[in-house]
Amino acid sequence: MSSSDLPLGRQVDYPRRYDASLLFPIPRSTGRASLGLEDGALPFTGHDRWHAYELGWLDGRGKPVVETATILVPADSPDLVESKSLKLYLNSFNATRFASAREVLARITTDLSTAAGAPVQVAFGLPAFDAAPAGTCIDALDVAIGSYGPPDAGLLSADHATLVEETLTSALLKSNCPVTGQPDWARVSIAYRGPRLDRAGLLRYLVSFRDHCGFHEQCVEQVFTDLGRVAAPQWLSVEARYTRRGGLDINPWRATPGTSAPAAGRDLRQ
Repeated sequence: MSSSDLPLGRQVDYPRRYDASLLFPIPRSTGRASLGLEDGALPFTGHDRWHAYELGWLDGRGKPVVETATILVPADSPDLVESKSLKLYLNSFNATRFASAREVLARITTDLSTAAGAPVQVAFGLPAFDAAPAGTCIDALDVAIGSYGPPDAGLLSADHATLVEETLTSALLKSNCPVTGQPDWARVSIAYRGPRLDRAGLLRYLVSFRDHCGFHEQCVEQVFTDLGRVAAPQWLSVEARYTRRGGLDINPWRATPGTSAPAAGRDLRQ
């Protein structure tokens, strides 16, 4: 299947029965090649945590069942799963009978693991909302901004004479779907120990994604890679919590190997 086969930007029939073939895997190597990450071990670990709000099926007697789900795709899987295809796939359960919720969970786990090329974790339910996310928000900085794409790592700088450990956040990250052009909104959280990042430059850099077309996962990997090259921190963690679209939100996280994963949670905008 090629990108021209994607069910995006055109009318798509609503799936009438369970169909695992609706899942569309995209090689992660496609986006990583542009970051110079083609060969060797990845400089980060991480995962993509999906929240599914619109999941349902029929029980053995035809009665509808509704659920939510949390899906965890490892960052080292060969492929990511395209979001529109995941939505269509989950919708294909709606009119199909299953003997038990356990069967549905096992089916989703198997299908997504096959699509991603690595073990995927799936559980019913969603994490709680984070009413007050940790970190210092940099969005109120009084700065002039005139660059909205492509992402410009030249806007970043760090004071290598000053070592800090801090978490900086911004709700101004926006990028666009590379296929449909639809906007993707997110709050990004950057935790690190290393040379102090210039906050104004960091905010300008994050805003420079505004007109950029890239998948959520690839945008987070670019932020991680650019910050790593500019500041060379001892450790770095980048998580973006994208707002919901089509009954799904995605939360990619990339970090220096050995860094603990942030607690699972949801922003109020999600």
